Amino acid sequence: MLETPPQNWGSLSWRGVLLFETTARPTGTGTGLRQRQGFSVAIVALCLSVSFPSVSSATHEADHRFTVEGFVCGTDGKGIANTDVLVKDTKISYGQIVKTDGDGYYKATFHLHNENFGDPLLVEANGEQQNHKVQFDPKDLESERKVQIHFGSGCAHDVNSPPVWLWWGLGGTAVVVAGAVGVKRIVKARQKQGQKRGKGQGKRKH
Repeated sequence: MLETPPQNWGSLSWRGVLLFETTARPTGTGTGLRQRQGFSVAIVALCLSVSFPSVSSATHEADHRFTVEGFVCGTDGKGIANTDVLVKDTKISYGQIVKTDGDGYYKATFHLHNENFGDPLLVEANGEQQNHKVQFDPKDLESERKVQIHFGSGCAHDVNSPPVWLWWGLGGTAVVVAGAVGVKRIVKARQKQGQKRGKGQGKRKH
């Protein structure tokens, strides 16, 4: 009896490299197929965890994260958008290149531990280099460990504060509300004056 050739069940590749390929043979119970599929999924999960350390580090606790953030400002005091910023721990030779947003803000998050306290930190942007150290309180396991490093001046601001347009909007709303209250008071005052005049004229007729 001829053996049925294996059928291609599925495959996954990344950057042109075949990560896995499963094959299936018709069986009565399908147990062998399920076992091969489970094994393949485990291999893929392992490959992804090794290939993307920055993604897995984002789920770590606060005491395993260290964030470098700041603004890159131009000579005109405005943020430089879409510019590269290199952030590197030179002791462990690990770094990231991130881009600034429309306000010139950048952020890079590392997977570091207490053992990395004091590591030399290199940050480069817009042709300028700054040398710092990884600084945090090793005893504090809950607070976010981060440092702000800016380039230039004039565009840095608190990224957690509401935007300026929101304050302007709130101010405009307050003015409108105050104006409406003032109009209501004027209308009521005139109504009272009209009522008083009506009463006075009625008394004179009698």
